[in-house]
Amino acid sequence: MVVISSRQAARQVLKNQDPACADRPQSIGLKIMWYNYANIAFSPYNEYWRQMRKICILELLSAKNVRSFGPIRQDEASRLLKSLRPGEAVDLTDKINTFISAVTCRATFGKVVRDREALLAMLKKAVVMAGGFDLADFFPSSKLLYVLSWNRYKLLKMRRKVDEILDGIVDEYKSKQSGDRLLGDEDILDVLLRMQKNKELEFPITNDTIKAVIFDMFSAGTETSSTLLDWTMAELMRNPVVMAKAQAEIREAFNGKKTIEESDIQALKYLKLVIKETLRLHPPSPLLLRACRDECKVDGYSIPLKSKVLVNIWAMGRDPEYWPEPEIFRPERFENNVVDFLGNHFEYIPFGSGKRICPGIGFAFANVELPLALLLYHFDWEMPKGMKAPDDIDMTEVAGISSLRKDHLFLVPIAYECSLKTSILQK
Repeated sequence: MVVISSRQAARQVLKNQDPACADRPQSIGLKIMWYNYANIAFSPYNEYWRQMRKICILELLSAKNVRSFGPIRQDEASRLLKSLRPGEAVDLTDKINTFISAVTCRATFGKVVRDREALLAMLKKAVVMAGGFDLADFFPSSKLLYVLSWNRYKLLKMRRKVDEILDGIVDEYKSKQSGDRLLGDEDILDVLLRMQKNKELEFPITNDTIKAVIFDMFSAGTETSSTLLDWTMAELMRNPVVMAKAQAEIREAFNGKKTIEESDIQALKYLKLVIKETLRLHPPSPLLLRACRDECKVDGYSIPLKSKVLVNIWAMGRDPEYWPEPEIFRPERFENNVVDFLGNHFEYIPFGSGKRICPGIGFAFANVELPLALLLYHFDWEMPKGMKAPDDIDMTEVAGISSLRKDHLFLVPIAYECSLKTSILQK
């Protein structure tokens, strides 16, 4: 196993040697829960992966499709705001998870399915279990360790439950389909079922493919957005000056407006810097998982075929060589800075880089920017009675595929009078 923690080495692995290091490490957890790698995120680098990634970029999560989900996000954001009781402590982490999962559910199935909570609960367990390596993963040639793996039995049991839920959803969906829907009015399952009928695909879309991609949507789509939104609110509570500046920008831009549309969000430059800074300190996936398809050299060292390569995004985002005072939450560091998250600046690659860069960046950001803007526009936020920031906000991370916060974030929303004006931005 090789761990990459510098910008120079990351560039070699993810750009110069990208095809040679474009595979994924295999593990019992990933193989079982993602249908023998029939998904996109963990599929080996081959023609099947190219086909599925192309479908994802051009069909499932195209810019047009992401925009078409705008009314869903707007409706669920309204529900989120209405669920908050001013002056009463709320589990904001839970509210965020509910919002993101509802958006993902409706974007995928066209509605919030009845088994959503059960599916999400199993997803969270799967993400934690798949985030570590089973002993059998270190000795893949040992059939005995594979058979005796207790983790394997737990995962198989969980997969059967996931199958039961997803098979029921897909079967019900098929039974209620009536004719062809307009291309601009399709949800993600519509697209997958349409592609399943395409006889010209080199690799046919099977039911397992559909279930694997759906599980991708919930693991990558839900976990990435909810984790990012939760970390952002936690950092804002720990940094009241940043919070005040972000709220001032929003309230001066939309003073007196009762409704903020997605199209309005593009004007919020500082809010975008806040999200970028959160991604620097808390990338959704702290480690990029790669595996060598060929022997290659990095910084003069030979890396053997099939070696596991872990690119430590978390460490590079806190490297003082690139980031002055790296532990300080300072969105202003991105002002007039060409560094972005599209995979070209290797000190900052929260969504990966190269051929394996996350295809759902647009979907993730759309699911974060609107609710964050609304939460900051309509409410001021305080800690529950007897608690104060930053001491009582635990920033401990949970190990796994995603960098979740260990504890839920409990806050008290205080209704803001939208007609009031503020000039903090000028201070």
